[in-house]
Amino acid sequence: MPVINYDNSVIHIKDLRKSFGSLVVLNGIDLDVFEGENVVVLGRSGTGKSVLIKIISGLLKPDDGIVNILGSDINELSAKQWNWLRLRIGFSFQSSALYDSMTIRENLEFPLIRNKRNLSRTEINISVEEVLEDVGLLQAINQMPAELSGGQRKRIGIARTLILKPEIMLYDEPTAGLDPITSMEINNLINRVQEKFNTSAIVITHDLTCARSTGNRLAMLLDGKFLIQGSFEEVFAHPDARVESFYNYNFTADEAKYKTHNL
Repeated sequence: MPVINYDNSVIHIKDLRKSFGSLVVLNGIDLDVFEGENVVVLGRSGTGKSVLIKIISGLLKPDDGIVNILGSDINELSAKQWNWLRLRIGFSFQSSALYDSMTIRENLEFPLIRNKRNLSRTEINISVEEVLEDVGLLQAINQMPAELSGGQRKRIGIARTLILKPEIMLYDEPTAGLDPITSMEINNLINRVQEKFNTSAIVITHDLTCARSTGNRLAMLLDGKFLIQGSFEEVFAHPDARVESFYNYNFTADEAKYKTHNL
């Protein structure tokens, strides 16, 4: 079981706001993620889930509000300080974001060579092999990304994120486009990462099976704010009709996917 330290908030967000022109996307977000905790953020397409984690990772700037990550207010960081903080945050992209022209070994070596230039070749080799063992794909070390399945590329993407030993993991739709069995493997991997490395994580997903499997806490994003935060059961017991609609649509889709796979 993961060890969650509720006395240490590694991500603290207060009254976060972000608009694009006249389109208000985030309209007063409040969120704390505690050390060792996985928080799943749910919401319909276009509600700002990906905008939220892009702000946390420094890919977008907030318009207003407090965003404190690992004790640092991101609004006060210099470019050099941001670069240092980013090394402590792992971002697992929906597309896996692997370099097609590089082998799996080279994809994993790249962030090490770029960010830890004092490592020896032996240390790099050990790090690459260890992280591939962690995701169960050591045998793929000399393959090209195009030779792997979608689920394998997802796992390699997570491995490349883990190789810098981040304290926070951000997962953007980790099971999107995957079959049910592979989705379960990714869910299990997210949980293993949390337990082995004691990472804290935000998981963005539409997959309610993923949400229930990986989330210590869920947060439902509606109209630019979190309507409710709590356990899976607490969130989907909320009387707002939009929550029931989200549940019925997404769980029906999940069940149909599983039934189709098992035919």
